[in-house]
Amino acid sequence: MGPIAGLKILDMTSVVMGPFASQALGDMGADVIKIEPPEGDITRQIGPGRHADMGAIYLNANRNKRSLCLNLKEADGLAALKALISGADVLMYNIRPKAMARLGLDYETVAALNPRLVYAGLFGFGQNGPYADDPAYDDLIQGGSTLASLFAIGTGGEPRYVPSAVADRVVGLSAVGAICAAVIHALKTGQGQRVDIPMFETMVNFVLGDHLGGLTFDPPLDRGGYARQLSAQRRPYRTRDGYVCALVYTDKHWTRFLAEMGLADLPQRDPRFAGFTNRMANIDFVYSELSRWFGDRTTAEWLDLLRRADVPALPMHDFASILSDRHLVATDYFQMQDHPTEGRIRTMRNPTDWFGTPAGSREPAPRKGEQGREILREAGLSDTEIADLVQRGVLHVPDAPAA
Repeated sequence: MGPIAGLKILDMTSVVMGPFASQALGDMGADVIKIEPPEGDITRQIGPGRHADMGAIYLNANRNKRSLCLNLKEADGLAALKALISGADVLMYNIRPKAMARLGLDYETVAALNPRLVYAGLFGFGQNGPYADDPAYDDLIQGGSTLASLFAIGTGGEPRYVPSAVADRVVGLSAVGAICAAVIHALKTGQGQRVDIPMFETMVNFVLGDHLGGLTFDPPLDRGGYARQLSAQRRPYRTRDGYVCALVYTDKHWTRFLAEMGLADLPQRDPRFAGFTNRMANIDFVYSELSRWFGDRTTAEWLDLLRRADVPALPMHDFASILSDRHLVATDYFQMQDHPTEGRIRTMRNPTDWFGTPAGSREPAPRKGEQGREILREAGLSDTEIADLVQRGVLHVPDAPAA
């Protein structure tokens, strides 16, 4: 099932960025083998869970994978991994490149084992600059890419981080595209390659696409920043009983919206509302007026009016209300699944729709080392060899399903 069924991916990544990317590839049909150290992926410990090593963050980033738990500091563990590399299409990692080299897993070494392998590194920084060897996490990259500073500009307050691992997930999605493109090249030519996906450069590209502004030009036309996005008034509109998210943006939006409001002549009376350019030049005032108007009606009344005017709008959700959003309910986005050890869990389906080779959830997130024996059998190891690896602590497998 899935458009890339048959593709074998060895996933040496951990935390969020890499697992989020490999889960998307697994959703699309790839056989993703999650290579974990003896202690397992750290995200197994994050968030509430019914059993140790099976926290909520882990469950939501590791479906459609098989877990192989190897001690790569042992020669036999490394040999077992290299046996898998010989038959793989992709090796993903987020260990710093120098650490991969110390393990004997640098690109030159693995390419000698498998010349068609796509060797995909997801790490903090491009390898040609002074930050190349530095560690990186989502918070650092948000701050370094100017994202945190945008909050200070927009609110007049302190810089802050987006309360989501947005850098991890943006770069993870970028990695999916880069890996798929490299696989297409390998299938066409028989030649793999190394692909580096750095967080810092990817997020600078993501943020400054909106905010480079006048700094695009030499000499600069301004100090950068997109005024509409940075307006202190850009926020959900408070209604009489809640909040609405709406964007009255184009001239057509405004014509229809003002007609519904009984204010069709406002642009003639107040030039600040007359045309896109004038509204952008006075965006703080325009947004403050909208905020004042929205306080006069209920959320339901506003959503009805905005739909009549064909103006983009949604209710503002919280964690509870989003589960009953009428669109997400209708599209069966949140799905209930029976996990073999964790019981009934709620999952989010892959958001893309495929009309020939559908992507989807085949298997829930695995326990640590759950498929280790079967994966090594597929790599050619005998049951005796596998039992010896288990007994010597090179291969870690769960004793029995958790109660």
